[in-house]
Amino acid sequence: MMQLSRRGVLAGAVGVGTVGLCASQWSRLTGADIPGRHDDSLSIAILGTNQDAEARQSLVKAFTAKHPDIPVRLQAVQGTDWADFFAKILTMVAAGTPPDVCVVATEGAQLFAERLAEPLDEYVKRDAAEVQNYFDDVHPSLIEAFMYKGSLYQMPIDFNAANMYLNTEAMGRAGIEYPAPDWSTQDFLDVARRMKQAADSTFVPFYWTNRLWGGIVPWLYINDTSFLTEQKADGGDWLWEQFYPAEAGKRSGGYLWEGSNATDARVAESFEFVRALVHEGLGTSPAQGGGNELVGQFSGGSIGMTPAGGFWVQGLSAAGLKPSDYDVAYFPKWRSQRHQFGAAGYAILKTSKRKDEAWEWVKFCTSLEGMQLAFPRPETTPTRRSMCNEALYSEKGPAHWKIFYDTLDNLPCVPIPAPPQQAAVETALIKNVLGAVTGSAADLPAALSRLDEDLSRALES
Repeated sequence: MMQLSRRGVLAGAVGVGTVGLCASQWSRLTGADIPGRHDDSLSIAILGTNQDAEARQSLVKAFTAKHPDIPVRLQAVQGTDWADFFAKILTMVAAGTPPDVCVVATEGAQLFAERLAEPLDEYVKRDAAEVQNYFDDVHPSLIEAFMYKGSLYQMPIDFNAANMYLNTEAMGRAGIEYPAPDWSTQDFLDVARRMKQAADSTFVPFYWTNRLWGGIVPWLYINDTSFLTEQKADGGDWLWEQFYPAEAGKRSGGYLWEGSNATDARVAESFEFVRALVHEGLGTSPAQGGGNELVGQFSGGSIGMTPAGGFWVQGLSAAGLKPSDYDVAYFPKWRSQRHQFGAAGYAILKTSKRKDEAWEWVKFCTSLEGMQLAFPRPETTPTRRSMCNEALYSEKGPAHWKIFYDTLDNLPCVPIPAPPQQAAVETALIKNVLGAVTGSAADLPAALSRLDEDLSRALES
C-alpha cells in the first residue's frame, strides 16, 4: 500500500472521459499509444510511473519462468491518488481497452466488486491446496475486507493499519516514556501537552491530514463508532470453513456501509475531541499540509506524533532518520481500541479474455516467492505474517516494529469505510471535516448535520 493522498472524485469519471476529449488526449489517456497496448500479453495495471513498473520486472521474470506460455506486460497508470487511478481504469474500460488485472486498494474494492471485478470463489475452491499456504499466513480480517456480499474479489498482498508514530527526541525532551499498549486518550492528551511545553512555538505535538485513511476515522473507531453505518453481509461460509475453520460462524460475507451515521452522539463526541485538540494548539488544522509534506516535517523534528503505518519506514530511512529517532505504538484506547487499516491486492476484470492466465498471476503474486520479490524493502506491511520479521525491519524499522502486524492479532481491526460510492463519500467527509474541527463547539452540530446530508446524497449516487 503506497503513501498517497486519498483525495479525488470518481463520480462521473466515465462520462468525463468519453465526452469532449480530442483525439490526441484520448490516445494518451487510454494508453492506446503505448507500444504493445493491443498485443496478446496479459496486461497488469498498476498505480505508478514507468519506473515503478520497471522495479517490478523481477516479479515478471520470475512469473514468466514458471509460466513461459503467459507473456505479461505491466502497464503503469499515473494518478495523483487511488481515486484518480480508478477513474482512469474506468475510462479505459469505457474505451474498450481495459487491463486484464488491476491493483485495487480498499478505497476501490467494493466499486470494483460491484461493477468491474470477477469473483475469485471458483478459482480459490478449485486450487484450494495451492492457496492454503497463503491463507495460513494471512490474518482473516484482511480477507474479510475483500469479501463483498459473500464472494471474495481480491487476495490482499499488503496493508497498513493506522498506528501512532512517536518522535523519540520530543519524548526525551519532555521526559515521556514509551506508552502502555492500552494507553488512553487522556494519556495521549497528557503526552501532547508535555511535548508542547518542552518545545518551541514551531513544534506541533500531533499532526494529521484530512483524508479517509488516518484522518478523523481512527478517532471515530477508538470511540466505537464511524461516520457511516456498518453491517456485515451474509455468506462467505465456503471460505471460512475451508481456510479458517476457527473463524467459521464468526466472520461474514463482507462489510456493508449503506447509510450515514454522522448524527450519532459518539461521532459528535469524537469530532469535539479533535476540535478541542486543534483549538488548544495540540494538533494541526487538517488544512495545513498533506501526506507528502509530512515525512519531511516529521523527520525534521517539528512533529511529535502522527498516524502512519508500516509504509513509512523506508521513507523515514531515506529522509535520514535512524531507527532510534522514532518509534511506533498503538492508537490510544477510548471506548474501544479498534484500529482502521487499508489494504491492496490484484483484481481480475470481468472484461478480461484471459481470466485463467490472470488467476495464475494472482496466485503467483500471493505466493511467498512472489511477495518477497514484490516487497524487498519496508515500504508497506506485507499481508503474510511470516514476512513481517527481523529481516525486513531490523535495519530500518523502529524498536516496536512488531506492532505493524500485532495490531491485527491483538486488537479489533477493520477496514476504512469504503462503499461502492467511496469517492463521493470521501469528498463529502473531507469537505465537512475542516469546518467541523476548526470552528467553535457551538458550530459543530450544524457541521455534522451538513455532513449527514452530503453523505446521504453521496450514498444515493
